[in-house]
Amino acid sequence: MRKVRVLSAAEAVMMVKDGDTVSTGGFVSCACPETLSKALEKRFVETGSPRDLTLFYAAGQGYRLMPGSGGDHFAHEGMVKRVVGGHWDRAPGLGKLALENKIEAYNLPQGVITHMYRDIAAHNLGTITHVGLYTFADPRNGGGKLNEVTKEDLVKLIEIEGQERLLYKTFPIDVVFLRASYCDERGNCTVHREVGPLDVTAMAQACKNSGGKVIVQVERMVAAGALDPKLVKIPGIYVDAVVIGEPEDSTQCISMEYDGSASGEFTIPLDAIPAIPLNQRKVVARRAAMELPDDAIVNLGTGMPEQIANVCAEEGISDKMTLTVEAGPIGGVPLSGPQFGASANAEAILEHNVQFDFYQGGGLDIAFLGLAETAPNGDLNVSKFGTRLAGAGGFVDITQNAKKVCYCGTFTAKGLKVEVADGQLKILQEGEKKKFVREVEHITFSGTYANKVGQPVLYITERAVFQLRPEGVTLIEIAPGVDLQKDILDQMEFTPVIADDLKLMDERIFREEKMGLANEN
Repeated sequence: MRKVRVLSAAEAVMMVKDGDTVSTGGFVSCACPETLSKALEKRFVETGSPRDLTLFYAAGQGYRLMPGSGGDHFAHEGMVKRVVGGHWDRAPGLGKLALENKIEAYNLPQGVITHMYRDIAAHNLGTITHVGLYTFADPRNGGGKLNEVTKEDLVKLIEIEGQERLLYKTFPIDVVFLRASYCDERGNCTVHREVGPLDVTAMAQACKNSGGKVIVQVERMVAAGALDPKLVKIPGIYVDAVVIGEPEDSTQCISMEYDGSASGEFTIPLDAIPAIPLNQRKVVARRAAMELPDDAIVNLGTGMPEQIANVCAEEGISDKMTLTVEAGPIGGVPLSGPQFGASANAEAILEHNVQFDFYQGGGLDIAFLGLAETAPNGDLNVSKFGTRLAGAGGFVDITQNAKKVCYCGTFTAKGLKVEVADGQLKILQEGEKKKFVREVEHITFSGTYANKVGQPVLYITERAVFQLRPEGVTLIEIAPGVDLQKDILDQMEFTPVIADDLKLMDERIFREEKMGLANEN
């Protein structure tokens, strides 16, 4: 019987050579192979090797309250020469190297990267998709390059059957670091204690079929034949070495105790979702909730969109929607903080790449995402702001393909203070930063593409609602109590189209009592 090699982390990372392409698993703070990444970092710091690596990953990895975690284990000058990632915000050290032109840096749509793993495994020339057209990933807008030293084109504009598509070029993977739960003596690995299978199967296949080394960090070793084969997501035939993770690196999510409700082991009684105070955030969430169709399949972005769930609970309309998370959960209640990517009491937990199949094909009825820089033609930037490199994550995949998109946020940022009472809104102090600008720095969402395909788009703020129309961003509603010129037009860098039938936002939004949305058809 073939037995898998069980090595120490220090022994395992010796498989990584100078110039290798290394791919790491994990979703934000969940399922990160920290023992392996830390060991590789330690080796480089002590010996200067391996150097000139290419780091390739889909979801951002790391925890903001634990600097140096996740992708930042690679954030040393000379250790990496190139990073290709779906999200950068969780690895600020890598972002700093990119902004200082010390590494080649690319940001590609997260869902596209999950599909690239499958195409690498299949030895396809690349991933061909409409996702990213007219955004920063389009070669006409930079092709995902993030700085001046990044020269090679990884994305190509092609035409198939008379339609524009993007070809994201694939490349071999030399080493992959993955995290699993249990491993038997033959190397078969389960992920049953993780928040989901993520991309572990596709990543292992991609690396193995590239002639690379698959190294898996596991929580526990068990006897051959002890695992339910239906739970095995990394077959032993793919695995070159296994490392027993350090106890502090084996938590389901960084810094969090194991939560069986997030892995589907059991369900928990959920306390009533608390009502939120009547402020600008609740105003936005209430107006957004009014857009929910019946039986909607929904993705809620982080931040302000999360509060739509609170409003729906308060109004008794939670059953109008099924919440999904790009990491794989369907149904249940999405979790936040270091557990972002997981859902408590999910009805199903799919692979990361399979969830994006559904998203990219238009499966979402509606998506609620954050509102940041917005241009006259409806372009939106959430991925790059001067010296802050956030990355798009799954934003492009989700917003470009949902049947309807609502961007939710305050009208201005940094210091905004308002008063909400008696059916009206008063601006007490204006925010320093305008969000409606002449031109966005990075095109994370393309208004041009949305108009081309006829996608309905709303931009919802506490004082105004805009709709994307062929003629551009159009003001369709204003809050009762605000002044059109002083509070809206003077706080924008451009003059929007103003609808002929400009309306007041529903006064119920600005009152303490419930809106009564449950009584509406």
